[in-house]
Amino acid sequence: MRWGSLASVLAAILFSTHVSADPLQKSEDIVKFFTGPGSLGASRGICVGTEEECKSKADKAGAPTQKTGLDMMINFALDSAQLDQTARSELDEFAKALEDNRLSRFSFVVEGHTDATGSDLYNQDLSQRRAQSVAAFLTANGVQPARLEAVGLGKSHPRVANPYDPINRRVEMRIKTE
Repeated sequence: MRWGSLASVLAAILFSTHVSADPLQKSEDIVKFFTGPGSLGASRGICVGTEEECKSKADKAGAPTQKTGLDMMINFALDSAQLDQTARSELDEFAKALEDNRLSRFSFVVEGHTDATGSDLYNQDLSQRRAQSVAAFLTANGVQPARLEAVGLGKSHPRVANPYDPINRRVEMRIKTE
């Protein structure tokens, strides 16, 4: 019985910070994510059909859009803004990606999130600390501070429907569009 309890506690510790974490993303994959096929501008062509048919075809074709957000699943333990070793490894790859010339013109918003445990005010502060923790790590690994903006969003944007799910305790990186 004691071994079963120990195994349960160990499993809870191991899965508390990286529940359903995706495999480590390599820097080249990150660069490709943000620089993938973009819009080449409006296309010109001839459409044979009624005005409605041509408009429908144009709407379906839609120009590819640039991706603005990458959820690297940088997760945190309950009530923590500390980066664990898995998060540090993932962020090392993100920092390498930001050194690539193809991403040199981009700035990023580092968005911190929490689950619904705690008050709104506390969660806002915790999410800000999480975002700042990630931004500080990236800065310490060579990313220019001017390229990063840390923002705490509290519990307002859960990743999954259950507001208490540990997967909601995370940081996401987005291209700064302003």
